[in-house]
Amino acid sequence: MNDLASPSRQANAADATAAASDAPALPTARLLRVVACGSVDDGKSTLIGRLLAEAGRVPEDERAALARASAAHGTRGDDIDYALLLDGLEAEREQGITIDVAWRHLETARRRLLIADCPGHAQYTRNMATGASVAELAIVLVDATKGLLPQTFRHSAIAALFGVRHVLLAVNKLDAVGYDQAVFERIASAYRAHATRLGIAHVEAIPLAAASGDNVTTASSHLPWHAGPTVLAYLETVQVADRAASRPARLPVQAVLRGDGGERWLAGTLAAGTLAPGEALRIEPAGVAATVAALTVAGQPAERARAGDAIAVRLAEDVDAGRGDVLTVATAPLAASDQVSAQLLWFDEAPLLPGRRYQLKLGTATTGARISELKHRLEPESLQPLAARQLAANDIGEATLSLDAPLAFAPYAEDPALGGFILIDPLTRATVGCGMIRHGLRRAQNVHWQALDVDRAARAALKGQAPRCVWFTGLSGAGKSTIANLVERGLLARGCHTYLLDGDNVRHGLNRDLGFTDADRVENLRRVAEVARLMTDAGLVVLVSFISPFRAERAAARALFGAGEFVEAYVATPLAEAERRDVKGLYAKARRGELPHFTGIDSPYEVPEAPELVLDTTVHTPEQLAEQVIARLLDT
Repeated sequence: MNDLASPSRQANAADATAAASDAPALPTARLLRVVACGSVDDGKSTLIGRLLAEAGRVPEDERAALARASAAHGTRGDDIDYALLLDGLEAEREQGITIDVAWRHLETARRRLLIADCPGHAQYTRNMATGASVAELAIVLVDATKGLLPQTFRHSAIAALFGVRHVLLAVNKLDAVGYDQAVFERIASAYRAHATRLGIAHVEAIPLAAASGDNVTTASSHLPWHAGPTVLAYLETVQVADRAASRPARLPVQAVLRGDGGERWLAGTLAAGTLAPGEALRIEPAGVAATVAALTVAGQPAERARAGDAIAVRLAEDVDAGRGDVLTVATAPLAASDQVSAQLLWFDEAPLLPGRRYQLKLGTATTGARISELKHRLEPESLQPLAARQLAANDIGEATLSLDAPLAFAPYAEDPALGGFILIDPLTRATVGCGMIRHGLRRAQNVHWQALDVDRAARAALKGQAPRCVWFTGLSGAGKSTIANLVERGLLARGCHTYLLDGDNVRHGLNRDLGFTDADRVENLRRVAEVARLMTDAGLVVLVSFISPFRAERAAARALFGAGEFVEAYVATPLAEAERRDVKGLYAKARRGELPHFTGIDSPYEVPEAPELVLDTTVHTPEQLAEQVIARLLDT
């Protein structure tokens, strides 16, 4: 029987609605943001779908559409499949899984709820993180027949990472274990112990059977031993502090607008606190004092703005401020640093590698960043910090980040808006991870550039040449070192001051402690790029001959130099030809499995997309190619 149209079901829904309307409204009936998470098939979508339906918040046209979808894709025979209320994508309905985050708004007489139904599959963990990043409470679903699973621990760790301190532990499918109280208590006890170690202070465990409606909106006769609330009753009554309202006023500046009279207005979303005309401010990270002369909320003049408002502020003083700056009340200044310690959640299939450069976006500010140290990886079940050289997809870790410029921030635990950031791949522009700042590093405040009287221009003038870095890249055996050596001889003959940094030679000294894993290759090239920059600062023409297989590291090296100072020379030799030459016998060893992580065999080489020079060794001799490089250097 179609239970959405069932008279008994309609009566239950009506009773639940009537009971809610009779209950007194909470003193603080503000919006509560909830994330629902757990492992695959634990019943998240079913629970939320039934919660919406039985609370009487599903429009008639949507009920009819749900009935049709249940007939086509449902998994409950003739009964309504409530999960389909949340699974909006066709692929989700066909496969019976959640892929994207489904957001649903539920308003009862007592509270407004915004619920994010998040996917349980490991490959969609980043989507779960999206929901957790704005949540104040987490519904963690556990299948009573399976108990606590790896995804349960991972999702709980991510929720705790984002500052969620209230959890509704929904132990589902109690009907499948005969409504056994001992099974429920065992799961609830184990989870509470784990949550305490995560710093989750409030856990409400509720036994239920979402598919049949037990303890979703009405108390179940099958669970007489449970004296606690139903899911709906708990969500309507739980008290969660409004952290944004209690924090000092802070406005990350998104844009600078011009008024009709040409005055400057600083616009953005007020991240926390309240703001009014006349209040004293600081502009961070510069620390400049200012005063609010006037403000608007949603384009209209206002005497007060509150957290979440879209506002514009006109300052009484004529001071420099723009996108990326933060306005904060003068009594609560922000810290600023170019080195921070942070917890990270990694999204990308390509691992996080220390030394690799990323773009970091914090609030409205964006700057280059590098993972200078990966301290450890967190094991979600044992919560033990494990030594790690990289983070794989869905890993949680702690790291030190070095930024290209100081940013104003607050620890995430104090202010999520100014302590949470995302990491972006500078080549693909994909978001590859997110992080929460724990604190700035004091050494960042104690290390400063020392002003020197002799600069690179003076050193270059003494040598009568323009400093350059020529970066030769290509497969092993492509001919990089041969061509670079010929280039240096030719430049020396013309009176140029040069230095050749060769991959093999550098590994005998500066980089002798590094191997050939991806993480070691990144650090290898980071060190060499810094040395090359110092040598160009000395006025030299530096020739760098390294395989340098990854575009990200070559881009990071280029970023260290000024416009026109970096010349990428791709020594283009097909793999078959490089392997045929195999002067050092390395390809033969790699084919036999004696050289793991060998570029071109079991480690990739990423061909440059827009090098300044392409040196085709199958068409020209090394001498001819060397002359091409020399001509390029002498012409610029």
